[in-house]
Amino acid sequence: METRRLELLVALARLGSMREVADELGVTTSTVSQQIAALAREAGAALLEPVGRRVRLTPAGRRLADHAVTILAAVDAARADLDPDAEPAGSVRVAGFATAIRRSLVPLLASLRGTRVQMLIAEHEPSEALDLLAEDAVDLALVYDYALAPRTLDDRFEATPLWTARWGLAVPAGTADVGGTAHAVVARHRDADWIVNSRNDADERVVAALAAHAGFTPRIVHRADSLDLVQDLVAAGLGVGLLAESVAVREGVRLLPLRGPDVLLRAFAVVRRGRDAWAPLALVAGRLAERRRTP
Repeated sequence: METRRLELLVALARLGSMREVADELGVTTSTVSQQIAALAREAGAALLEPVGRRVRLTPAGRRLADHAVTILAAVDAARADLDPDAEPAGSVRVAGFATAIRRSLVPLLASLRGTRVQMLIAEHEPSEALDLLAEDAVDLALVYDYALAPRTLDDRFEATPLWTARWGLAVPAGTADVGGTAHAVVARHRDADWIVNSRNDADERVVAALAAHAGFTPRIVHRADSLDLVQDLVAAGLGVGLLAESVAVREGVRLLPLRGPDVLLRAFAVVRRGRDAWAPLALVAGRLAERRRTP
């Protein structure tokens, strides 16, 4: 059904006269009559009935007019939602890893309170978030990799760098720190059991890259999604593993710096290619970019 014909029907229900509809909308009475007749054929029901020299809506016509009000409102809302010049309005679905949610998204929430945009946030590891983005189940994914083991994204996605964070090697507290390059530090733990992430392969890939340079294959024994659990395992003497330098180190754990090369976690905001023109997503992505530029 054409929205223009529905507009004429709604106006007729409100004004009660084809002539008044024609005068208000700047068309001829004949045009109003023809368009309502065409709408009746589309609906497969009589929409008007004569009352003397005038017409009125039939019960079917009144029901369709009621539906038309809702339909036209939805069409107007869709046009406003898709208008790049309109005020952004809508829900942006975000999937991201916990640190990025805390560091990048939570600070944005206060700045969105004066807008018509809201974020729907779900915690997911990078591979999970990218799968959701590919399925169009989310609009924005916050993911990470390490500079020493970069993640390759396919052409469906566009990535914007957000921030970097240094990582070190968590070892039992009694372990001596004799310094040296990252490769040398890792090499001294060639005989240790290693702990990596259970839901994402980024940690395992960078550990493997460092170990390969040192001439050995790390023995991956434990997998944990929580950095707190990684520290618990290390403190219990069950292995060594990567840990962010920004994390408070618990008793029983020592964090050895990894330098030359530095072990840098890199966070990215990822969208489906071409989707960043949608105003609500553009607003959120723009705020994330502003925080990246802020010292």
